[in-house]
Amino acid sequence: MFEAGVFEAGVCEAGVCEAAFGEGQAMSAKPAVRTSIRATAIGFLAGALSACVSTPPPPPQDQMSRTQVETAPADLQLLCADAAAKASGADSSKILPVSSSKIDSTTYRVELDASGKKTSCLVDTEGNVKSVQPT
Repeated sequence: MFEAGVFEAGVCEAGVCEAAFGEGQAMSAKPAVRTSIRATAIGFLAGALSACVSTPPPPPQDQMSRTQVETAPADLQLLCADAAAKASGADSSKILPVSSSKIDSTTYRVELDASGKKTSCLVDTEGNVKSVQPT
């Protein structure tokens, strides 16, 4: 029933391999086990690598969806509020800068609210108020 050379030491003993795999199939048990171990190892490796996916870096500031608007410095906004108060005769504490933006390299536009009355002011980087006009 057993052929010579079919059993390897420590692998198949007392006909266990032939009982499990059939006569003449005992030698294929070892390669089948190796193939199964390799497939399992490859599966685990693929699973581990797929968990190590990194997120892409954020886009540079110049490619963000929000646009950058340079606002007027606070001291220039307050100069505009003071100029608007003098032009309208209102209390300067009641005039609030609402928004501002840079028009060119030396000029800012400051939008003001004087108790519901909208005013626009142009001021340069040196602090000279160029104009105050209601909007």
